[in-house]
Amino acid sequence: MEAVGEWANLFVRWFHVFAGILWIGSTWYFTWLDRQLQLDPAGVWMVHSGGFYLVEKQRDPKVDPARIHWFRFEALFTWLSGLLLLLLVYYMGGLMDDSALPEGQAIALGIGLLVVGWLAYDLFWISPLGKRPLAGAAASYLALVALAWALTRLFNGRAAYIHLGAMMGTIMALNVWLRILPAQKKLVAAIAAGQPPDAGLAEQAKNRSKHNTFIILPVVMTMISSHFPTATYGSEYNWQVFAVLTLLGWGVAKVVRER
Repeated sequence: MEAVGEWANLFVRWFHVFAGILWIGSTWYFTWLDRQLQLDPAGVWMVHSGGFYLVEKQRDPKVDPARIHWFRFEALFTWLSGLLLLLLVYYMGGLMDDSALPEGQAIALGIGLLVVGWLAYDLFWISPLGKRPLAGAAASYLALVALAWALTRLFNGRAAYIHLGAMMGTIMALNVWLRILPAQKKLVAAIAAGQPPDAGLAEQAKNRSKHNTFIILPVVMTMISSHFPTATYGSEYNWQVFAVLTLLGWGVAKVVRER
């Protein structure tokens, strides 16, 4: 049985990492592309694998909706495989054994965190407070740090980091499926009906995609933290380390986005 569990761990983790590469890669590619098209609306010339490509942003698109490629399953498969990892590797692997709560309660709290985390994030960013990006980012950061502090008191350090990453990954996936894709479908439907697309919907989808480019940095950090326990979750200052590395990741994301 131990060998079966190890093989399951390997294949699910392998799948999760590969799906994540596809998702993160496409997200950051379109972030870069959008920035370049702001600088040169005429289009962006690129070369790859011996081919030359001209990419342009359609201001008044005339295209059959059936021909549009949707980037969506990368996010879904990354999230689902992450949940499976949480179950197979961490919950069934005794991650919650030495938590301050009984194991069942600790697992229930961890699962509940994924739901409550999304609801709190989403309600905040659709509220009037979410209309102020800088203030919203500051409030989100303080809430995330406070949560990190609380989880390191309830869970062991590794479990705290894993659940912070799982919550943020859930927010990213639900951003795609509940906010970005529905907005895009309405935009496509308007174009197909010969109506002008709603600029507000386009802005909503773009903002949530922007959020994902920032969230991904601390998510990846929590994923690789298991390789560096002394420096991260095993440190006496584990929640402070998380706070600093999250802020550093957001700073890097901002620099890369503005290149």
